[in-house]
Amino acid sequence: MRRLAFLMLAVALALACSYGAAKDETVDELKARFESARPEDRADLAIRIAQYQVRNADKFYSDGQVDQARAAVEDIVTYSEKARDTVTQTRKRPKNVEINVRKMAEKLRDIKRTLAFEDQPPVIQAIDRLEDIRTTLLKEMFAKENKEEQKK
Repeated sequence: MRRLAFLMLAVALALACSYGAAKDETVDELKARFESARPEDRADLAIRIAQYQVRNADKFYSDGQVDQARAAVEDIVTYSEKARDTVTQTRKRPKNVEINVRKMAEKLRDIKRTLAFEDQPPVIQAIDRLEDIRTTLLKEMFAKENKEEQKK
């Protein structure tokens, strides 16, 4: 009985460690996984990449590394668009993607308020593009619901 309990504890600990390791992946590792991921998994990976890049952009702007921050902001938009495209193709979890894109746009608005005037235009453009992505997702979600209601 003790062996069984010890074995179960060891398995639980191993699972917890592997989950923690997967959670600590770098953006480059996530990008590599994104390219080889199944279509159903791509939207979640793209959103995770974009969320990491929001944190990175905030940090880079705070540290005065404007060029790296701009690259991170561009990644936010690029991977949010990839998530939108994947959701459009697979029709899996559009609501989750829309919610995450909205949160990232809000965070970028907060970041924009802390920036010097000359550093704001790329962030403003990114916010506008994220809002376009949200609009597309919302249209897709509600168009699907309307089609289902018409069938009834």
